[in-house]
Formats: sequence, C-alpha cells, structure tokens
Amino acid sequence: MKSIFLFIAALGILFINACSSSAPEELKREPAKKEELGELLFSDPILSQNNEISCASCHIPSYAFSDTIAFSKGVNGKTGNRNTPSAMNQSSRNFFFHDGRATSLEEQAAGPIENPVEMNLPIAEAIKKLIANKYYQKYFKKIYNESPNRTNLLDAIASFERTLETGDTPFDRFMKDDTNAISESAKRGQKIFNEKGKCFDCHFGPDFTGDQFRNIGLYNAKELKDMGRFDATKDSADIGKFKVPGLRNISVTAPYMHNGMFKTLSEVIDYYNAPSDFVKGSINSDTLLLKPIALSKIEKTDLLEFLETLTDDRFKAIVKH
Repeated sequence: MKSIFLFIAALGILFINACSSSAPEELKREPAKKEELGELLFSDPILSQNNEISCASCHIPSYAFSDTIAFSKGVNGKTGNRNTPSAMNQSSRNFFFHDGRATSLEEQAAGPIENPVEMNLPIAEAIKKLIANKYYQKYFKKIYNESPNRTNLLDAIASFERTLETGDTPFDRFMKDDTNAISESAKRGQKIFNEKGKCFDCHFGPDFTGDQFRNIGLYNAKELKDMGRFDATKDSADIGKFKVPGLRNISVTAPYMHNGMFKTLSEVIDYYNAPSDFVKGSINSDTLLLKPIALSKIEKTDLLEFLETLTDDRFKAIVKH
C-alpha cells in the first residue's frame, strides 16, 4: 500500500513539474535582461489557469501584436467582449485598454492574466507557478536578485512591451524628406487625413493618437451596448467613449473598432464618411461626426493609400485592403 501511495505521489510531482515547465526548449535559452525575460513570459502559457493561453495567443507578433478575430478566445474557449488591440507602440501611452482603466503598462499586464475570460489566473497563483519552475526561479534571481513576485513579474512583461516600438514605415521616410517614399495618391490622402477627413483631430502625435477618449457613434443602447469609458469612470459624460487607438501598423490589425465590427480599412473609411448609414440612434456621439464627410470614391482610395503608409516594413507582406 505504501508503494502505491509513493507511486501516486511521484505522478503528482511529475504533473506539477510538467505544468510549471511549459516550453522547456524556449526556457533553456537563458534571458540576459528583463526585457528578454518579459518576452519569454509573454509567450508562455504558464501564466494562464489551464497552461494553454499566453499573452501572445491574442497579441500575435506577426500581426503587430493584435489578433485576427473580433473577440479573442481565452481559457476553456471563453470569449472576450472587446477586440484585442495591438500591444505595439505603447511606451508613450497614458491609458490602456479600450476604456482606459489602466494607467501604466505594469497595471495593464496584470489585467489579462487575472481576467476570468482571458487567462483566469490570480497573480498570486501565477507567482507560485513561476517559483515552482526551476528555470524561472533561476532567471528572476539572476536578473532581479530575488524570486518571482508580483512587482518583478509585471515589470518584466511591461519592459518587453516597451521594446515593441516601430518607425520603419514609408510615412516616416517621407517625413525625413524622401519624397518618393509614398505615392502621389498617399500624399493626397495625407491632406485628406489632416483636413477634410478630420482624422487628425483625434489621431495626432508620433503614434497617431492623442490619448483621448471619443464617442464615434458606436453606442446606441440597443444592439451596441458597450458603454466604454463609462465602465471605468462612472461619469455619464463618458458613455460610449473609447480610447483613440494609435494608427501605426493599422493595415495589419484588422478587424477594427472596440467590437471588431469592421473587417477592412475601407469599411472603416466608409463608416466615418457617413456614420448614420451604419448605426441608427447613436447616443452622445462626438460633434465631429454630426455631418457626413462626403468623400468621393477617389478620396477614399487616397486616404486608404495614406493609412497603409503607416505600417512598418516588417509587416508589409501581409498588408491588405
């Protein structure tokens, strides 16, 4: 009987070790600094309740660290209720998530791990798993001079995310006086973006976001019920407002909007051109959208051409209209 208990105990230890040592080949590549440790953690499902979901499962590196579906799948096939935004070009941002409920990358990093429909793992439990893993125990002690804990775990992930900056785009070369970097159509599109299209009113700065919250007409309390920023502030003035996303790499981060309702950039342009054609009875909509922009077919094409110049060269092979 004793031998049976010992055998069962041994199986239990093997199971624990298996769960705490996911992706052993990757783990054997020892990180030299916290950004590299963060990258390892970002791609490791050890931070999920069922050891099947990682940050990279939804923030797919080849798609500018965004997802390719409207709502990502979390543990046990659970589905989220907002589109996964790109994790790139976030180092200068002041708010995170569509409703801005996090104000630092460290705070943001904890959100998906603990979210019941995403990775569903309390940080305290995640720390236990990391401490039980001989590789992570070694790496945290080497880099942070201490065992894994909440602070250094979130610092490592946030440090990696701060490396995800892009600036090798046709538009950036054009702004550095390479007049041939973008097409004549895109040059016309830039003018539309800045003036007639009113895009620049919300999408400005190096990453084409002013870190503002705007209601673009996607809340009507009927089929569109997500209150956005209001969920974080409980201020009635914020009903239907969402964080203005940056536009870098926008060509590869479809689908678009907080609910992923548009599959292409052309559809997004069509929406802004005449919002009331898509959504009836919008509540608290921004005054910028009160009148149709009335872009012509050629102007829409030019604007699309410009938007595509904002995508980093590393993703140009998958740029789609």
